[in-house]
Amino acid sequence: MSWKLTLPCTRAEAEAIDAAEDFGIDPAPVLMTAETVEDDTETWRLDAYFEDAPDARAVAVIAALVPSATGRAPRIEELGDEDWVTMSQSGLAPLHVGRFYVHTAAQGGDVPPDARAFLIDAGRAFGTGHHETTSGCLAMLDSLAEDRFANVIDLGTGTGLLAFAARELWPAARVIATDIDAVAIDVTVANAALNRVERIETIVADGALSDTIVDAAPYDLLIANILAGPLMSMAPEVAAIAAPRATIVLAGLLETQRADVVAAFTACGCTLASVDRRGDWSVLRLTAGAERHIPTAPIDPKGRDGWALDL
Repeated sequence: MSWKLTLPCTRAEAEAIDAAEDFGIDPAPVLMTAETVEDDTETWRLDAYFEDAPDARAVAVIAALVPSATGRAPRIEELGDEDWVTMSQSGLAPLHVGRFYVHTAAQGGDVPPDARAFLIDAGRAFGTGHHETTSGCLAMLDSLAEDRFANVIDLGTGTGLLAFAARELWPAARVIATDIDAVAIDVTVANAALNRVERIETIVADGALSDTIVDAAPYDLLIANILAGPLMSMAPEVAAIAAPRATIVLAGLLETQRADVVAAFTACGCTLASVDRRGDWSVLRLTAGAERHIPTAPIDPKGRDGWALDL
């Protein structure tokens, strides 16, 4: 048996939800959001799937994610023996971005002959590819296919999808996937096996402060699809592990946050090369400075809580 809790929400609330967050509910629910009226930013819904009937505390935790639903009674239903993960994903269309075709187990359809397919199911980590940030990163990486990269790092890898795309585009490169959440790394390892992706190094790490990450530097391609606050906090350490003139791809930030994120990286010697705006979200490509960045002050990891996004 399984249970589903449904509440209305806005698009902004849906996009702000971090499914990798530890809600203190064991086992953790799977969260899915979807629009209920096409192109209406105020008419979305949040579905939370539980293995057992949610108690009052669990209901309160989920309700706190969508303040616009304050005063609305959630709809709670028992799903019986249905495959609720399959059902929750049934509304997601396969995603074809450049050389990549991303789908869930619930989806059929033929893989385009010129595409590399990745089966990425929603679950304990974000990163199915259907959010603008992740699809934008896939498009950005695809646009860089003719460039040559030898040492790639994906900071906040989520499901591993962007690291897998990098491995496909640059088969000779070293590719490292990191996440602050050990569960996300477990998911990445499982997804790599499922998709027959080889030679992905995985590290549980807080930002780029891990000795293992620093020892493997400098990187000529750095990917970070997380959140604006952590991106700004991490700017000095990301710049410090970047090779001179390295390419840095940043996502997880709203367009309204772009100037602040760019300013944080500009202060570390980086320059903005291009912007891919997708709805309310922006994907940035920056170029590291001509010389390795040396932080002028101790790096403060404050602001890292809940930094994994990779939607």
